[in-house]
Amino acid sequence: MIMNLLLFVVLTICLITDIRRRKIYNKVLFPALVLALLLNSFLYGLGGLQDAILGCLLGFFILLIPYLMGGMGAGDVKLLAVIGAIQGPMFVFATAVYMAILGGLIGLLLIVLRKGFIQRTRSFFSTILNMRYGMKAPLIDKSSLQRTFPYGVAIVGGAVASFAFSGVVM
Repeated sequence: MIMNLLLFVVLTICLITDIRRRKIYNKVLFPALVLALLLNSFLYGLGGLQDAILGCLLGFFILLIPYLMGGMGAGDVKLLAVIGAIQGPMFVFATAVYMAILGGLIGLLLIVLRKGFIQRTRSFFSTILNMRYGMKAPLIDKSSLQRTFPYGVAIVGGAVASFAFSGVVM
């Protein structure tokens, strides 16, 4: 129960700061990580500490490559690592699956709702047709690659979905 409460507090704070300031703060994540390691070892012994460390590493490495490719911020990586430290490897893996689905849906929704969707769609199909005849044309406008959304929203949604579908009550 206390681990669920810790996770709920961390998720709530990170969701608010990521939406408002597009930041997930270390001053929230690092104390939560230390507390998760201490509580897991105190409540569940050496096995709890091992699960916390394994969950932390799994959460970290799941988002490391997207971070290194510039697809997300370091706070997102650290948040998923802290989620793993709090709840363990199975939970963080389920969270990552739901996070990926939710992140993709949010991305598609933003593409459709942003200004110029019809023009981008026409340009896309025109480019495909031109490629058929051997003509080269830029496929994606470089400015559209600069648009992002706070991915912490998808991470928090993934963690909430993990709770909802596992039957665990916060």
